[in-house]
Amino acid sequence: MTQRSCPCGLSGPYETCCGRYHRGTAAAPTAEALMRSRYSAFVRRDSAYLLRTWHPRTRPARLDLDPGMRWTGLEILGTTDGSAFHATGTVTFRASCSGGSLHERSRFERAGGAWVYVDGDFLP
Repeated sequence: MTQRSCPCGLSGPYETCCGRYHRGTAAAPTAEALMRSRYSAFVRRDSAYLLRTWHPRTRPARLDLDPGMRWTGLEILGTTDGSAFHATGTVTFRASCSGGSLHERSRFERAGGAWVYVDGDFLP
């Protein structure tokens, strides 16, 4: 049986890559790992994980994902801080989808020891 590669773009299978974060059996160790896992959650339409990893002060009450949206690839363009030694970090990325792409610089913070998404700026 062939395991499917993770949507986040890393070489491992989903189950041992972002799947473990989605299941809650592990926490993303860096802001980039959280960014990748959140992208994979968008691909898999896992709104519960997206809300769970969103900072409480900026989290929406609910998240309605477009069932017609097809995410096709993630490119990490840069990171600042966001390691085990930091309290904040940013990840600049381009996420491709059917019909275009999303270019964003996302901000992350630690809340209760875990990395969470705060907000982001759309880039041209």
